[in-house]
Amino acid sequence: MKRTKKQRHNLQNFWAQRMVDDQVVPHFSRFLHDDPYVKPYQTEIERRYRVFCGLKKQIEDNEGSLEKFSRGYERLGINRTPEGLKYREWAPGAHGVFLTGDFNGWNRTSHGCTRNEYGVWELTLPYKEDGSSPIPHGSKVKVAIQLENGDLVDRVSPWIRYAVDPNDGTHLYVGIHWDPPQPYQWQNSKPKKTSGLRIYECHVGIASPELRVASYKEFAYNVIPRIKKLGYNCIQLMAVMEHAYYACFGYQVTNFFAASSRYGTPEELKELIDVAHGNGILVLLDVVHSHAAKNVLDGLNQFDGTHSCHFHDGGRGFHDLWDSRLFDYTKWEVLRFLLSNLRWYMENYKFDGFRFDGVTSMIYHDHGLGHGFGGDYPDYYGLGVDTDSLIYLMLANDMLHSLYPGVITIAEEVSGMPGLCRPIAEGGTGFDYRLGMAIPDLWIKILKEKKDEDWRMWDIVWTLINRRHGEKTIAYAESHDQALVGDKTIAFWLMDKEMYWFMSETTPLRH
Repeated sequence: MKRTKKQRHNLQNFWAQRMVDDQVVPHFSRFLHDDPYVKPYQTEIERRYRVFCGLKKQIEDNEGSLEKFSRGYERLGINRTPEGLKYREWAPGAHGVFLTGDFNGWNRTSHGCTRNEYGVWELTLPYKEDGSSPIPHGSKVKVAIQLENGDLVDRVSPWIRYAVDPNDGTHLYVGIHWDPPQPYQWQNSKPKKTSGLRIYECHVGIASPELRVASYKEFAYNVIPRIKKLGYNCIQLMAVMEHAYYACFGYQVTNFFAASSRYGTPEELKELIDVAHGNGILVLLDVVHSHAAKNVLDGLNQFDGTHSCHFHDGGRGFHDLWDSRLFDYTKWEVLRFLLSNLRWYMENYKFDGFRFDGVTSMIYHDHGLGHGFGGDYPDYYGLGVDTDSLIYLMLANDMLHSLYPGVITIAEEVSGMPGLCRPIAEGGTGFDYRLGMAIPDLWIKILKEKKDEDWRMWDIVWTLINRRHGEKTIAYAESHDQALVGDKTIAFWLMDKEMYWFMSETTPLRH
């Protein structure tokens, strides 16, 4: 089917006519029965469902299927084809796109791309006479973007699969063409999904007793056995998606398809996941699709020379508190990019699911800032909800659960949005779990502010059981939000400096 440019790259025309007249809306009786307070908002629930169905149908009509649409990494970026290496890039605002790197002596204009009507630039590099790749594995590559005024600026491809700090003093990450002649050979099958998740949140880089950045291999063979011995059956890996600023704990992503090079290579991350699976441990990726780093030279920001390539233009495209850029989920190629990003980690790295970061920030226009969310239902179904973001999350959950029946999706969401963890066919967003984020806050508050005899058991019980009926919640004692962001771990609150001065094996116990 022939697609118009507007259909292909910006769904504004579609969003203006969101209702699908012949779409049969399912009966949301279970949702309405479990939570009668949503009854006055049934029309809005149905409207959201119709928007989701209409968008999914457009993708299927124009791309063949959602499955094909979400394999963008097979067409964009650098990929092998029978004719040679094919490089494709979506850069609608660029006036020229050139591939440069070690392979051409960093000539910024010798390998120019041609543009099609959708803003996708393309270049074919034939194989050498001996059949070898024109860009050897491990080569450094960048993209030179020509601006409207004719200037060339350097960028890193959004689809790059590995990026490193070149150690040249600039700390500007450079893309690496990752195409190993001997890809990692998987040894273990995935463990079966369990209803009793016991999740260990972890960060590869800080998983070492030494003052240095630990590696994927060290984590695989030193830490995973300890996690298994402690009784956990699932790990949540933080800070895997590449981020130029290490101290952001992985939440200012610069290269979405690149596994962080600080800890090792992509093949070594695969080995870590394989070892975890061999120990019966599921592996979740802490995925950040709520925002992106503002980095220009090694991130997504202003990739094609404009402010509105992957993001909203103007104020809607910036998160002032996080100092980051916000995706425009109405753009066709942004949807392809993000959905393909999920598929990439499922297919290439064999992750078992995702913990979606910053869901509250995504689904409200004010990002939940300065908002108490006291359970007022107009907040959940009013104009303050960002429908575009909510529909993207529905689409992501639908795709993941359709293609991977055993997948696990978790929402980091603090507002209590009804239906977030209900099936889409029931009027929900489709997540499997939400995080019970009030629980770790309660423990810290008790330990910081109350004496043992002042603990109120009903307050504790209420926080533990306060969840929406029919929606699964993950209760946890602490996470990086409490332990690392301006506070201390529970162990420190319990023992404080005493853990250093009075815990020696040679020091007798004091009675």
